[in-house]
Amino acid sequence: MLIELPQKLWPHANGAAATVPSVSAAEPENERVILSLPLKYRGMFYPLGFAVEVTTNEEAVLEIVRECWGGLGQLHTNPALQVRIEVRDVGPAECPPAPVLRLQRNLFTVAADAFNHAVCDLTHGFSLVWLNHAALRHRRYLKYHFIETAAYILISNSYTTPVHAACVSRYGHGMLLAADSGVGKSSLSYACARAGWTYTSDDGSFLLRDGDEPRVVGNCRLMRFRPSARELFPELLGRKLTPRVQGKPSIEVPTSELGLITADQAVVHSIIFLNRQPGARAELVPLPRGVAIQRFRQWLEPIEEVREQQIATLKQLSSVDAYDFQYEDLESAIARLDRLARGIEMPVA
Repeated sequence: MLIELPQKLWPHANGAAATVPSVSAAEPENERVILSLPLKYRGMFYPLGFAVEVTTNEEAVLEIVRECWGGLGQLHTNPALQVRIEVRDVGPAECPPAPVLRLQRNLFTVAADAFNHAVCDLTHGFSLVWLNHAALRHRRYLKYHFIETAAYILISNSYTTPVHAACVSRYGHGMLLAADSGVGKSSLSYACARAGWTYTSDDGSFLLRDGDEPRVVGNCRLMRFRPSARELFPELLGRKLTPRVQGKPSIEVPTSELGLITADQAVVHSIIFLNRQPGARAELVPLPRGVAIQRFRQWLEPIEEVREQQIATLKQLSSVDAYDFQYEDLESAIARLDRLARGIEMPVA
């Protein structure tokens, strides 16, 4: 196991950074104490509009982080979260394996192998990421598994409440499209966006805690699809999968390449629980008040102090109309949701 010691415990002259011999792949790292490297590169980024300071010993890391969030501005004045990334010339040269995710109390860990892993302290807004150069050479892998995870897990536990839903808007009417994984959130949200709707997120939406109305933020710069989406959308043919995403293989496409209307946030006016069934007619069935909150609670973090804050935030949705949405094909589904957004042919409770 890699153990980081505070630099003040390592004797060196005049407070200068300790010189640590490089670790070769052949050395038994479980018998070594690995000291932190000096992190001389620093950048401030704004994923979802929140300040995240990234420090690293490799300038190439900041270049990759800019691919994720460069050009985004600050939308929220919360204190900056911290992501620290160390890169060492160790380990094999091939793409690291898919990480294993674990959560224990306030610690969230991402472990791919002995050379690529991360620890995120959810109560203090601090992530430590250790990588080798092989991970840097596989950028989509690195962004998906480590850079985005290290930041979004802090944001979702510090300043927002995550809801397992896509978000699109029509005529200023924001809709959450909620469902379990694989049900069709990305396909329907993209189909809506192709038809001129405003796109905010395709899977993970984040409900702001300090808002006076139910408002979500999302990563509107990217869409992820299951490989089966190629059958629905020919423009996805030839797109490569994100490497090492076991269980949930995905095709990543920047929305800038798709010509979509996007917005990084939206006010929620309706919650739509997707219920796609063969032969089903596109029909919205109103749900009783409180059902949406109960369904979203199942996706919250199990950390008690964080969960209490997130449940309190979900109460913002208590006044939002929620529906069970039965449908089969995307065209009829979009038409039905369009009528809901325009306020005509409203469902009867």
